[in-house]
Amino acid sequence: MAASSAQGPSEWGEGLAWSRPDPMTAEEREAWLDQLAEADEPPEEDDAGDWEDPAPLTAEELAETRDGAATGPAVWAGLAGRRGPSQPGSARVYPGESASRAAAFGSGLALDVMPACPGLALSADAAAGDDDTYAGVSDDELLGVLSAWDRLEAHMAARKLAAAAELIRRNPVEGSQPGQMPEAWDEFAEDELASALAESRTAAGHLLDLARDLAARLPGTAAALRDGIITRPRARLIADATALLDEAESRAAEAEVLDRAGRLTPGGLRAAIARAVMEVAPEKAKKRREAAAKDTRVERWAEDSGNAALMGRELPPAEVLAADQRITAWAKELGTAGLEGDMDQLRARAYLDLLLGKDSRPRRDSADGAGPDGSSGPGPGDPGGPPPAAGPAGGAVPGGFAGRVTLTVPLTTLTGLAGRPGELSGLGPIDPWLARDLAAAAAQNPKTTWCVTVTDQHGHAVGHGCARPEPKSHRKRAGPGNRGGPEFTFTPASRDGPPGGYGTWRLHTAGPGPDLIITLDPLATGDCDHRYESRGHHPGVKLRHLVQVRNATCTSPVCRRPAAQCDFEHNIPYEAGGRTCLCNGGPKCRHDHRLKQDRRWKVDQLPDATFRWTTPSGRQYTTEPTRYPI
Repeated sequence: MAASSAQGPSEWGEGLAWSRPDPMTAEEREAWLDQLAEADEPPEEDDAGDWEDPAPLTAEELAETRDGAATGPAVWAGLAGRRGPSQPGSARVYPGESASRAAAFGSGLALDVMPACPGLALSADAAAGDDDTYAGVSDDELLGVLSAWDRLEAHMAARKLAAAAELIRRNPVEGSQPGQMPEAWDEFAEDELASALAESRTAAGHLLDLARDLAARLPGTAAALRDGIITRPRARLIADATALLDEAESRAAEAEVLDRAGRLTPGGLRAAIARAVMEVAPEKAKKRREAAAKDTRVERWAEDSGNAALMGRELPPAEVLAADQRITAWAKELGTAGLEGDMDQLRARAYLDLLLGKDSRPRRDSADGAGPDGSSGPGPGDPGGPPPAAGPAGGAVPGGFAGRVTLTVPLTTLTGLAGRPGELSGLGPIDPWLARDLAAAAAQNPKTTWCVTVTDQHGHAVGHGCARPEPKSHRKRAGPGNRGGPEFTFTPASRDGPPGGYGTWRLHTAGPGPDLIITLDPLATGDCDHRYESRGHHPGVKLRHLVQVRNATCTSPVCRRPAAQCDFEHNIPYEAGGRTCLCNGGPKCRHDHRLKQDRRWKVDQLPDATFRWTTPSGRQYTTEPTRYPI
């Protein structure tokens, strides 16, 4: 990821963003407020009635404010990775000066990167004007004000939670140590809080739970919320994901994500903190998954629209993958047969077909031959048709999910040499035991695609290879494999081994069939050598796959659509001379593909595969390559 263009004072040191629980001390905050007040001192109490909105900044004052943004305590927000102008790499050169009341909210300026505090609220309120129309404020400045209000909303939530934490301290269960955050609180504290806030007792309990988590286990998350780096829902997400950890483990897990928590989407943060928890305490993650499996169930409820919903919860992952692929396969069959609807609608119809043993393919004329229920094609249970409905004992369980899913795990996890999480397309981070179990289940299906991804120290893909069966003349085994040995081995295919880790390797799986040969090729992280370039517009299978490995989701800053469901998009259009290559291509969903083609938007692809998006207002946002488990 591109480094931030703004650098903090040298005395703060490197990596300061989360080197201590509170990114800004009270003294630093006061110094910052003093700096803001120099150009426009607040009125004395006696003159409060005559106080008017501050005058627009002059060009000279704006220049001073801009210089202060690069050296003042506001750089804390940038270092911490708040989405937007304070996101590393997003600050830009200022195209000109503005005389509006919101001038200091422009990209990268003082109020745009200022941590949330009462002074920021006063400035944001003044920028709105008396009628809240933000007269004279540019689009860039307006987005800066919006971001400021978002930070202030988080700041107020943090203050509310701090007060709730103090309520817990004042109402401890009997036997708690004085002056410490108790493990639990008096049973009637929730009732008192619920009465004060006109909330339910359950809602009050959730508020106290989060307050205690932030105060006792997650000081970094609490500080990020207080400064507006993250929002309350993100703080709740981190707290829930780390609930099974002790204090030290919780702090270690939050430290893995707080450098980018403010700019990740909720889905991205959920995956990142889940991965961090599995890295910090894999055994506990495994126990939580096993305990939750006992709560497996199917739920149904009425939708607000008048329709209904049906959902399975806490199901075995391998069977969920197999079922999901079976639903997709039958949905495609329905679409081929002429049933109208998009893929979501077809999958919903296929879901019910498979549960009820129905065949919803459109009927054909009787001359063509209709199915036993009046529809075309085979009936339930017939070859090529949907399976019959399961009886009371349930239907047959697939031996292994279909090989259309690519399973990606670190080499050390696959071979059992270390306990680190894996990554599974469609499920996200998975604990080491589940990774190996799913690998074994996938190995039972001969159509499974096997790939290995090599990562750098940040988890970014720097090498990749997909497997092919070993030639018959070189096979060392046949049939079900060596049952007395390890389930998986990954060894050099030649005596001397591949140079530098790249080259040819042999993968022995737990399933039937021969060993697999994998050739690991490098993925460029700097200057591209164009080794995978396609001569035409179409990228071909290998280039498309490598692009999807490097960026596993759409490269939009706010989209999490899997890359396999996205377009291969030329950053510089092919028709304008752009290469069909790793250095000029990335996955974009159809919506963001069209968005990028809008002349008001601009996307730059940097050599390290970071995508920098510039919006019509001039604001910039960046998306880094996918981080895999390391």
